[in-house]
Amino acid sequence: MHNSFGKAFRIEIYGGSHTESLGVILTGVPAGIELCEADFEADLNRRRAGAKGTTPRREGDIPHIVSGVRDGITTGEKLEIVFYNENTRSADYDKLRVHPRPSHADLTARHKYGEEFDLRGGGIFSGRMTLLIVAAGVVAKKIMGSATFSSQIVELGGCRDAEQFATIVAAAQGDADSVGGVIECVVTGAGRDLGEPFFDSVESMAAHLLFAVPAVKGVEFGSGFEGVRLRGSERNDRIIDNQGTTATNHEGGINGGIPNGNPIVVRVAIKPTPSIGLGQQTYNFATQSVEELKIGGRHDACIVLRASVVVEAAMAVVLADLKLSL
Repeated sequence: MHNSFGKAFRIEIYGGSHTESLGVILTGVPAGIELCEADFEADLNRRRAGAKGTTPRREGDIPHIVSGVRDGITTGEKLEIVFYNENTRSADYDKLRVHPRPSHADLTARHKYGEEFDLRGGGIFSGRMTLLIVAAGVVAKKIMGSATFSSQIVELGGCRDAEQFATIVAAAQGDADSVGGVIECVVTGAGRDLGEPFFDSVESMAAHLLFAVPAVKGVEFGSGFEGVRLRGSERNDRIIDNQGTTATNHEGGINGGIPNGNPIVVRVAIKPTPSIGLGQQTYNFATQSVEELKIGGRHDACIVLRASVVVEAAMAVVLADLKLSL
């Protein structure tokens, strides 16, 4: 199973939702960067469950740096960060081997890896694994130096009014259902020399890693899909000074796969969580018939609430890889 990404800055993840531990190995981290466990706290807290509409499963998510750092400074060797799963209820997933969840990876895992594949908590396909992307993103942000990363939920359950988001999540949770949404991430100060035309463009590399995040079903840069409804004369970003500043940013800060100096803007569509408490009619391989499935376990009614920092981290990893590739 191949679970790595990147060239100059390479991340490799291992473990699963209900394994004893899960971790990430980072190759290519420059020597001399200040790094300690406390540096991970802010971003890990942003991903942590606890808000209304998130999973009741609570994990400490305490990072353990086991190699690549000495006396609080990176050594240039492989950097490994390990987390321990301490709050699992694996029995909730036993029946999913034969009665797979609709729109989840239970079915494809069965086809590719066989019935004995570890599906506890979703296994390697679980959103739990985004913990490792966030950890890698903390290191990547340090590599990116003065570049800034920010993100926000811009749409939830089909609504763009942020004042309605809590009500929408509460309604879905009350119905034992789920909702999805859209996250917008903005990166400033990334530099103008990252990326290459075509296969190593900023967009293609970012889309690669963003689509690796569980539940992501769409990625757009700048005005994306809405921009195709405009004429070129309406959509073109007019250059207004010798720094390349543009009057609008329909391109999302990228031309020809290379940043143009304006903020990089990416939006990510995240589907409703497939694991819902509402009964669903779906195929049971044991009985060879379609019958009701009621999913146990502890799940998010809206995974979007915890995903903004994951999107940021993915963008940081991609840009750090491209920076170190120069």
